[in-house]
Amino acid sequence: MEKEQKSGHLVLVMVPFQGHMTPMLQLATILHSKGFSITIVHSELNSHDLSGHSEFAFVSIPNNLTRPQLLDGDLASFALCLNKNCAAPLRQCLEQIVHSNSRITAVLYDLLLFCAQIITDDLRLPEINLHTNSATTLLFFSQLDEKDFIFENDSLELQALRLPRLRALISRHPTETMAEMRIWLTNIMKSSSAIILNSMAFLEEEVILKVKEYFPTSIFAIGPLHKLAQTICISILTEDDKCIAWLDKQAPESVIYVSFGSMANIDEHELIEMAWGLVDSGQPFLWIVRPGMVRGSEWKETLPNGFDESVGERGRIVKWTPQKEALAHRAVGGFWSHCGWNLTIDREYLRRGADAV
Repeated sequence: MEKEQKSGHLVLVMVPFQGHMTPMLQLATILHSKGFSITIVHSELNSHDLSGHSEFAFVSIPNNLTRPQLLDGDLASFALCLNKNCAAPLRQCLEQIVHSNSRITAVLYDLLLFCAQIITDDLRLPEINLHTNSATTLLFFSQLDEKDFIFENDSLELQALRLPRLRALISRHPTETMAEMRIWLTNIMKSSSAIILNSMAFLEEEVILKVKEYFPTSIFAIGPLHKLAQTICISILTEDDKCIAWLDKQAPESVIYVSFGSMANIDEHELIEMAWGLVDSGQPFLWIVRPGMVRGSEWKETLPNGFDESVGERGRIVKWTPQKEALAHRAVGGFWSHCGWNLTIDREYLRRGADAV
């Protein structure tokens, strides 16, 4: 208790996405280990897994959103709606915390919940935002000019990324909601006291320098957070751990792990193309097909006729997996993903096998 009082009290504000909740809880664990008392503010959506972390105080706020809304809409529209719905409850929540505590050291909030910046400014609370993705995405989703993607000393890594081309792909079919969100994110990053990145300088050194150039604030690349707080494990979906027994039967480094995260959607045609691609690969595969991942389908009923017979025991389709355990398994030799950042920076588990757990 004495250590907690000495370090202070931090309030962390999460957004209800799998890839955002896990890094925020990891950050909370790291800060708690340094003696801070932690209060985590979260929305009612996707909050059922949080009860196991007794070291933190949790406060729930309403957002009037449902999981189907999360899956059916695009990210920008959902993020804007989330900020609109959470603004008033979050303000009331922070005011209550201020009144019940003598001092809040700082409010750390997920960058996607940018309304927190405005609220903390009004309440004159110190704030820091956490960007749970790569530093490169800060450039993609900000309102910078195309010339800002020209690097003076292009490394082989940056040349391979083809940043201007990737930016053009993202901007090819702009929507009003995406444009609005990019404006919000850019303005918030410019006014933020500090930004924490779930990344590392040696991985994105030139990009981080570019971020510091255009956003005159303190940038802390302290990731990967999962290496500093490996015990944190949270899943907004029910994990099927029976797939681990199936992996146990496979040859070392033979299995393709296929996962498109907790939010990405595909259509029936894309599902069929993926299915026959996996069949034709000849490799064993563990394929995560979330309920509702295929538009207009409950689960995997739109798989082509004859698929199961063609695959047999060589493939396994599940609704969700204990991801770190699956990635760490000796049988997994590679993964096919939507490029989710958590999965990408967890790739060391593929190299180190069971020793990584």
